[in-house]
Amino acid sequence: MAPEGVEWTVVVLTCQRRDCVAAFQRELETRRRRGALGPRPVLLAVEDPAAGVGSGGATLNALLVAAEHLSARAGCTVVTSDVLKEARVLVLHVGRDFSFDDCGRAFTCLPVEEPDAPAEALTCNLDSLLATMTCRLCVGSPPGVWVCSTDMLLAVPSAPGISWDGFQGVRVIAVPGSQAYARSHGVYVADRQGMVSNIIYRGTEAQIQQCAGPDGTVPLVCGVVFFSSDAAEQLLATHVIPPLDACTYLGLDSGAPPIQLSLFFDIVLCMASGVTEEDFVRGTGGGDASARSARSVLWAALRSFPLSMACIPDGSYDYLTMSASDHIRSLTLQPGSASHLCFRKIAHSHVDQPRLVEDGSSVTNCLLEGAVRLAAGSVVQHCHLQGPLEIGPGCLLSGLAAASSAALRSCPPRDVVLQGHHVRLRDLSCRVFTLTGRLDDWQSPAEEATYLNMPWTEFFHRTGIREGDVWGAETPRRSRCLLSARLFPVLHASEALGLEDVLWLLAPAAAAGGRLQRWRAAWRMSWEELLPCLDRAAELGARRALFFQQGQRKVRRVLLGRRDGSLLPLARSAVHEGYHEAVLDTLDEVASTAADVGIAARALACVADVLGCMARGEGGLRSGPAANKEWASAFGRLESGDIAGGVRELAAERKKWMSRPALLVRAARHYEGAEQILIRQAVMSSCQFVTVGQAELPPLGRWVQVTCPARLDLSGGWSDTPPITYEHGGAVVDVAVLVDGHRPIGARVRRIGEPELRLASVSGTPRGEVAVELVCRELEHLQDYCQPHAPGALLKAAFICTQIVQLPSQKPLRAQLMESFGGGFEVHTWSKLPHGSGLGTSSILAGAVMASLYRAAGKAASTESLIHAVLHLEQRLTTGGGWQDQVGGLVPGIKIGRSKAQLPLRVEVEEIPVPEGFTQTLNDHLLLVYTGKTRLARNLLQDVVRNWYARLPSAVQNAAALVSNAEECAQALRRGNLPLIGECLNRYWQQKKCMAPGCEPLAVGRLMDALRPYVYGQCLAGAGGGGFLYVLTKAPRQKEALHQILAKTEGLGNFSIHSIEVDTGGFSVEQ
Repeated sequence: MAPEGVEWTVVVLTCQRRDCVAAFQRELETRRRRGALGPRPVLLAVEDPAAGVGSGGATLNALLVAAEHLSARAGCTVVTSDVLKEARVLVLHVGRDFSFDDCGRAFTCLPVEEPDAPAEALTCNLDSLLATMTCRLCVGSPPGVWVCSTDMLLAVPSAPGISWDGFQGVRVIAVPGSQAYARSHGVYVADRQGMVSNIIYRGTEAQIQQCAGPDGTVPLVCGVVFFSSDAAEQLLATHVIPPLDACTYLGLDSGAPPIQLSLFFDIVLCMASGVTEEDFVRGTGGGDASARSARSVLWAALRSFPLSMACIPDGSYDYLTMSASDHIRSLTLQPGSASHLCFRKIAHSHVDQPRLVEDGSSVTNCLLEGAVRLAAGSVVQHCHLQGPLEIGPGCLLSGLAAASSAALRSCPPRDVVLQGHHVRLRDLSCRVFTLTGRLDDWQSPAEEATYLNMPWTEFFHRTGIREGDVWGAETPRRSRCLLSARLFPVLHASEALGLEDVLWLLAPAAAAGGRLQRWRAAWRMSWEELLPCLDRAAELGARRALFFQQGQRKVRRVLLGRRDGSLLPLARSAVHEGYHEAVLDTLDEVASTAADVGIAARALACVADVLGCMARGEGGLRSGPAANKEWASAFGRLESGDIAGGVRELAAERKKWMSRPALLVRAARHYEGAEQILIRQAVMSSCQFVTVGQAELPPLGRWVQVTCPARLDLSGGWSDTPPITYEHGGAVVDVAVLVDGHRPIGARVRRIGEPELRLASVSGTPRGEVAVELVCRELEHLQDYCQPHAPGALLKAAFICTQIVQLPSQKPLRAQLMESFGGGFEVHTWSKLPHGSGLGTSSILAGAVMASLYRAAGKAASTESLIHAVLHLEQRLTTGGGWQDQVGGLVPGIKIGRSKAQLPLRVEVEEIPVPEGFTQTLNDHLLLVYTGKTRLARNLLQDVVRNWYARLPSAVQNAAALVSNAEECAQALRRGNLPLIGECLNRYWQQKKCMAPGCEPLAVGRLMDALRPYVYGQCLAGAGGGGFLYVLTKAPRQKEALHQILAKTEGLGNFSIHSIEVDTGGFSVEQ
């Protein structure tokens, strides 16, 4: 799914180090798979051509590489700037190394969870900037090149208010900031029209004051520039002109010496109206001849383009500094109101005791097992820690594995930065730990600076370490700083190194003397020396592994805790990043060990989702048959109650179906079939509420006839559907109704002398009747009772569920019938409603059949028993379905049925008392309109159950809304308030469409549009998709009037209008 916003042609991520390119390219491709970048853009991780080419050189090189790829895609053999005419290019600069994240500021993780994202993933600063640029800042801009630094947290409102009318040239983006903040940053000097005359960096107080607006804020340089396609073409053209060719890989490959170029002070500044050519070419520091020559070329190429500024009024900009205190603050304080992000205290983490994580702290991508106490003002990222542990305030911990926990226990950290690093020394990979103080400055000379928040002299005194241990004699005194101090053990000749080999620096007195000697004996490196050796690919891989490790804990937590969180986004990510096997194993474990069949069923549904994701949209539709004999043994185990054995067999069979999309989809269907077996077992818990007593056995040949009304579901439908009904709880308002004055559904049964079952059913309107007649003389004739489309399947299932016939059994059918009843049975059923009417026909018919069978067999069952017996029958029939239809047709009048979020499943029905005379009012205002369209609820049911098991937020919210709307509708009926009832009907229809998208055919939409002015409310009956529409008219007795209105409306097909009235008597039994 492409994000809403700009459709990029190319996205470039620049990086300073060659060893980052492959890892960063993988990160870009992963984001494409997640849906964050859309399917179209060319994605490029591009190495800067040389160290120190600067942001300007990196921009020119990135532009060249992007143009090369677009030229090749266009079939050109040389680079042509024409490819930039309609292109939308985004260049993101990773920039300098960052002391607090081995992968740079771009990949600094933010404490954010995005539950609505299609794929669950860590949110890095890169992701935040991509979303900001794509969906906010750049929306509406013309083709061109956007350049964005990743060294800051940037927030802009959803509608930044930038006008692009008549735009030409280059535009810089600014955000308002305080004058105090501006003293350490850049500020634009611009007129009221936004035309930029200069850029001031670390200006004087007077200079900054001149840039202030009426509110006292100044426009800060925030690292974002837009080049129109014309300006981008002109900039690209300079790559062949010496000495600017040295800013690109082509120039360096040709032997040109590299030069440094600033994006803002060498490229952008030349277009500022207040800058003269002489001052610009000379530069602030003069520079060498090649630098002056480069600026001359840029002046000639770009000077003619106007430079404008767009200052985003509510935007904010937070530069990620080298100060640990600032960094901790950035990760623990909520971003500005304009941000699309909301920081969480605990994000993408498994924390055993979350109450020990204090407010004002932050945990991201972690496993915290046991009692891990985290004080306010501390940040923990990418760590697996085991308590008991105390982490004091002012700490930043990152990259620590469980094995580090023991060392931390002996020396609780406070006001320190403690990091574990993946380091590669040629072919040797190792882990190195660094320890610094929160207040330490990396580059200040030792005489003026601190280490571990104390002066260096005090540190040397406390530890016994000498100055010569950390800096060689060749290091000048002014160069002796934390950055160059060889403090961090990397290798030891005879012993393995660990976290304790840096932690002892905090508590040297407890180190028993041996630590200093061990530290001196180790080969140590400074942070400056470690930087080129950091293995970014390994670090990103470790973060990914930890993310899915905590993700597996989340799977257990959500399923076993019966929580409503969706696991589908995690499943998608697991497939994108190759962790699907681990997730599948976890789901197998949960399914096989859960004490509750409901939990096991949901776990199997999640397996189906993972398999569906693995098919990547290929292989066919998710819904389909699930009766391949290869899966029969596993299904048999589940049917017998051996869930653990069934899950094991399912997993073994699954391995044979994972080689291509078509097989994966078929395997997913079979997992959904397995899930349905467990749903059936859960629903069959309702059988304990079926009580059957003895009654007088009617004589041979006497008919027992049951006739039933249809039902209208006024609100709450779908909340009665398993598993929603016993996992969330359901409530449905139903009305029993006569259609055109008749009860349209019925059954009659009589005993016959022959030991056989004669089954006859008629359904549909007189013009479209479907008749089925068959005779069952052997048990084999009943075997297909669980195939809904088999002839007489419902009647066969009814004989089994009423226990008139035992199946399976060693005793033949004829013997069973003769021994128990002295003969067989003849059953006739009918429905005068069209197939797929939406009026609950099949479930009500099942109730009628079971009621008549019980009575004909000399048994008696209450209405409550029949409601639960139909639930049992429909599960045996494998049609699924809920309880609202039989409640609607078997219980008289107006009522609300409810089920609690628990097993066993029990339905409780409450009559809704209405004001005197209101029943007749309803009769006068309710009409049925047959739409001419039919659709089986089962076609919709599979999607609804799948979405519920995936706990899509929309499905969870809608389930709650259905139940609350049902209670509101019941209240409106008690008051006799027609307009309020109409509102409930309209709301209910929107909820149905949310639950089952596609349930409103175009013709039905036209019909509803035509009726809308004349009705308080309207809704398709049942699951939707066709059948009957019921309307609550504003005026009484409107049948003829509505017929005339619809007759004049085009495109409606064969509609018909029917009168309905509330049936206050309920179903009738006659003998």
